Formats: sequence, structure tokens, C-alpha cells
Amino acid sequence: MSRLYLCLAWLLWSLAACSQGSHYNPVDSLRVTNAEWRTDTIGGVVVKDYHFPPGTLFCSAQHLFVVELPAGTPRRLSFAYDSVPLVVSQHALRHDAVVAVNGSYFDMERGNPICYLRIAGEEVGHNTPQRSDSLHRKYYQYATLLLRDGKAHLAVPDSARRWEENLADSDIMTAGPMLLWDGTVVPQRDDRTFVTRRHNRTALGLREDGTTLLVVADGRFDDFAEGLSLEELTLVLRWLGCRTAINLDGGGSSTLYVKGRGVANYPSDNHVHDHEGERPVNNAILVI
Repeated sequence: MSRLYLCLAWLLWSLAACSQGSHYNPVDSLRVTNAEWRTDTIGGVVVKDYHFPPGTLFCSAQHLFVVELPAGTPRRLSFAYDSVPLVVSQHALRHDAVVAVNGSYFDMERGNPICYLRIAGEEVGHNTPQRSDSLHRKYYQYATLLLRDGKAHLAVPDSARRWEENLADSDIMTAGPMLLWDGTVVPQRDDRTFVTRRHNRTALGLREDGTTLLVVADGRFDDFAEGLSLEELTLVLRWLGCRTAINLDGGGSSTLYVKGRGVANYPSDNHVHDHEGERPVNNAILVI
């Protein structure tokens, strides 16, 4: 009976929080950690997803996908790039990737990267400056992903727009913002809809044991997946055990490809809740 009472208490607590307009209550962390994730293991890589029905996680419907790369996996991360944007599944097929997600930001009209990108030592993208300041970087350029022997490392750049150019690493991708740093939530601006509104999201996080997580949250389908604000995304990453995490490009770009399954999530660029709505993207992150 005590378990029944506990479940009823959680339900009442959740309903009260939602009715008061709150998007978060303590039960949400249990919903994520105790979810019965659908789990597949593909080439040593764990791929999980779970659908949270309407009114549940953050008082909303959500569909989350999580890729786990254990510290000892022989699989490694790699960046993909093409000057002519390709959908994530095409990037993946070109490189025979086990898993692929979209990477950093790009100009949708011109197709070029708008954040620093270096692949195998070749610079293919640079940080575009703020309109009012040719030196300082934009809000979403304050986190840097480095690949060293195929393993992910995160760094916080300073405000100099060309900071990454002085790094010795051969594979560098700048995106952002940083969401978690050494177990601490990184404060975000509250004056930008990019931050405060719910969107499809893609993120990369690191656990203390060396596990790398790729996380994709579907969005823009109100009855099935409403998407996450950056605050909500950060909470999910913490509940999944990440101590450090970076936000990547999102919205219609958010895509998860899994070898043998194809596009696993529901990209929204075609405004239809199916697997066909991939957006061509300039770059991607691969598990190879």
C-alpha cells in the first residue's frame, strides 16, 4: 500500500505543479531516471528512447533519444562536413557511421558554417562576429568540442573570436552555449527565445566515468513532442548523469540516424510527424 500511496502523491504533486503553470516539479527527475527506455545495442553503442505522454515531463509531451558511448568502446567520434548541405543520414552513409547527429550552426541560405570548424587539421568554418562588434563572439559560440583520439573533450573559449585558431587539435567544433560545466549549471540569458522557448534540441554530454552521451529531443509536435527550453534540456542532461554538456544546433536540424534503423527520431522540417523531415545540414557528428 505504501508504494500505491507514494505513486498517488507523485501524481497529485505533478498535477498541482502543472495547474499552477510550473514547467518543473521534483517528480520529473524520477520520470527520466526511472523511465523504461526502449534500448538497442548496435556495434557496442547503446541507443535508447522514451516517449513521455502529454502532461508528464515538464507538464508536456516529450520524446527523448539518448546514445551512450562507454569510455572503453572501440567506437570513436568524428566530424563530417560538406560545402553543399546534406541530410544527416547522407553524412552517415558516406562514412559508414553507426550513429550520427547534426552538429553545429550554419547559414541556411548560404550553406556555410557560422561557427569555427576544423576537421583533420583543415579549417572549414569560422566564428561569425556579432553585428555590432567584430571581435567578440555570438552567444552560441561560447563552447568548444574537441576530438582527441576519437574521444570528446569540452572547452570554454574566451571572448576572442579567433581563440580556436591557436589550438593544436586537429578536430574542433564550436557551438553552444555550454549547459553544464564540472557538475555546475551554466547560467543562461533569459532575454532570448532561443533559450526560453521549447525547440527540438541536440546536445552532447560527458559523464564522470568517461561515457559520452548524444541526446536528441524531438519538438514542434504539440501532442507528441513539444521540445525543450535550454533550462529543461540542462535538467535532463543532469538527470542522465552528465557533469559537462554542450548545446548543439537544434530546431529542424535535430536528427538522429542509427545504422540499420535509418532516421530514428522525428525531424520536424517537413512539419509532419514521421521520419522524413530531415533538414540538410552543413556538418554532423558521427560515431564510426
